[in-house]
Amino acid sequence: MQPRTGAEVPHDPQLLKGVLSLVLLRLLAEQESYGYQLVTRIHEIGLTGVAEGTVYPALARLERERQVTSRLVPSSAGPARKYYRLTPHGYDALVTAQATWEGLAGVVATLLSRPVPTEPVPAQQAPAKEN
Repeated sequence: MQPRTGAEVPHDPQLLKGVLSLVLLRLLAEQESYGYQLVTRIHEIGLTGVAEGTVYPALARLERERQVTSRLVPSSAGPARKYYRLTPHGYDALVTAQATWEGLAGVVATLLSRPVPTEPVPAQQAPAKEN
């Protein structure tokens, strides 16, 4: 089996859900953004499976947790846009989440760097019961 390139690999929705807050915090550390702009930036980094409908609830949760704050900015193209930016608490959460992710990713990368067996390992016999 040949490895796939990043563009061909489907993203597991459960994995994406688990890292969405980290991704949002990281993108907001780079620049203040409004919701649709964040969706676009997420797609640009290769996470095309992240739906717009998952980003807004995540932003609302981060705002309730005081990790991000928002402000309304009038728009000539329609209703006012809600811009999000990190708070000091959000920056601390980002630093912690990034360190946690890097540690986990390192452990998984080490495991995945081992050669894959050419066939499944047979089941072992259960040890006989001693009376």
